[in-house]
Amino acid sequence: MSGLLGKLFGTGPGGKGAGKGPSPQEAIQRLRETEEMLSKKQDFLEKKIEQELGAARKHGTKNKRAALQALKRKKRYEKQLAQIDGTLSTIEFQREALENANTNTEVLKNMGFAAKAMKAAHDNMDIDKVDELMQDIAEQQELADEISTAISKPVGIGEEFDEDELMAELEELEQEELDKNLLEISGPETVRLPSVPSISIPSKPSEYLKILKDKDVL
Repeated sequence: MSGLLGKLFGTGPGGKGAGKGPSPQEAIQRLRETEEMLSKKQDFLEKKIEQELGAARKHGTKNKRAALQALKRKKRYEKQLAQIDGTLSTIEFQREALENANTNTEVLKNMGFAAKAMKAAHDNMDIDKVDELMQDIAEQQELADEISTAISKPVGIGEEFDEDELMAELEELEQEELDKNLLEISGPETVRLPSVPSISIPSKPSEYLKILKDKDVL
């Protein structure tokens, strides 16, 4: 059986692929081609089954012999169709397994390539030198922070002042501002205007002058 498969796929003794099996890509491609061929065969058989069923209905009781022959052919086609369905399921399973194996192979190959690259990158590194370098960087960063703090410190920041005296001065300024606001709100003092005379004004000027004389205004 294995010799027959070897001859079929060209991998047996003296075959084209003797001594070297096909690549996963080649096997996957062949399985896909086989699936396509069997799918076309399925379509053909399904049409033949419909034709034979139609012939059996057409002959019916008029020609029982022809009707029976049509049904027999339909049964044979159905049997072939069932066999193709099973074969397609097997081929599909095998193709998916090959595709998964091919994917895993590529993944492992790339992971191995990355591991070699990482190893090559670390070959020139010494962990002790790395620790020493990181310590130097930390020390220089600490020194830089101290220098920045010293530079940014204002001159004379060490002078001391009496907090109570400053608070008293601040309260004074606040009181002055409050008094000023109160004056602006109240406005200037109201000036009293002279009252209007209570005497009635006559219609003739002469009478008005007489009244003023009597009141000792003039």
